[in-house]
Amino acid sequence: MNSSGDIPSSYPDNALFQFASWFTGVHGYVSLIICTFGVCTNIFNITILSRSDMRSPTNVMLTWLAVSDILTMIPYIPFAIHFYCVFDPMDISPEKFTKAWTTYMQILVNLAATTHTISIWLGVALAVFRFVQMRTTATGPIARKRSMKQAKTVIIVVYIVSTLILTPNYVTNEIEEVTMNNKTMYVLKDLKLASNQTDTIVLVNVLVYSIVAKLIPCALMVVFGGSLLYSLAIKGKSRRRRLSTNGLGQKRETRQTKTTRMLLVVMILFLITEFPQGVLIFMSAVMKDFYHNVYVPLGDLMDFIALVNNAINFVLYCSMSQQFRSKFLEMYLRRTSKFKKIEKLSFTHSFTKTLFTDVHS
Repeated sequence: MNSSGDIPSSYPDNALFQFASWFTGVHGYVSLIICTFGVCTNIFNITILSRSDMRSPTNVMLTWLAVSDILTMIPYIPFAIHFYCVFDPMDISPEKFTKAWTTYMQILVNLAATTHTISIWLGVALAVFRFVQMRTTATGPIARKRSMKQAKTVIIVVYIVSTLILTPNYVTNEIEEVTMNNKTMYVLKDLKLASNQTDTIVLVNVLVYSIVAKLIPCALMVVFGGSLLYSLAIKGKSRRRRLSTNGLGQKRETRQTKTTRMLLVVMILFLITEFPQGVLIFMSAVMKDFYHNVYVPLGDLMDFIALVNNAINFVLYCSMSQQFRSKFLEMYLRRTSKFKKIEKLSFTHSFTKTLFTDVHS
């Protein structure tokens, strides 16, 4: 996440900074729309995917992916309101950067780094689980129960390890007190990346974060995603021929193929979001002035793309999964409409019965 403390009071006159100046002006408002939409739709995701008749290793992971996305977006809403809407994004003033709000920004930066790490490693876990499922011959309740247990264990491990591995990040993001026009304000401390003043722990933390939380999981998604794509394109035909004699097996195979395609799209979205950010963070650690000249002006755009990725899964599930779409309609639309229809029919029946009684009395 790009902290507002890194935004200068004016941008240099070049294309990148001029774009940053324009996008910063709209970032707060579009982020509020995306976050509000994303929180609501991820609640839909959780309530639908956690149903007993929807429970599977894949859906359990997608449920906790939705939890991670909500933990990213809910805290971002007050941050966007204060730093981008209430105050001018370019404003650097003591009224804007109070100790309380800068502390909130510090917490949000650390939380966002953690939830993004959790999300991307859950994406890797989804790819690995799907890869194994498409090659296993074990079926039945025992195999299903074992897979569910493994999925829950992986989720717990991802949440805990992602939090622990970012401990240096929590330590290095410090608040410092500065004076402007005889007034005190609080900002996040400049990490002085790629300079002689960079602390060793800061350099190690940035490199570890870019490699372990961004580049490695992206590489694993490419490997396992490519394997899944190969299985769909090459081996899928022979599997469908073998199952063509069994209608139930063919239906199950079609459903698994659709699920695999959906997960491939989820992984592609992760790659589009996380890989460029991982490269930019890595370059910021090793190239002088790259952080201030490239990373900072692109910070708001990267935040926005990440928020869109957090919010878009519901649309993806609805468009690619008939089962998910049916459950959503059943839970949130049809039930209400059916109730109204029944109520209307009941009223019509009562009115007709009364009228018939009056006519013949």
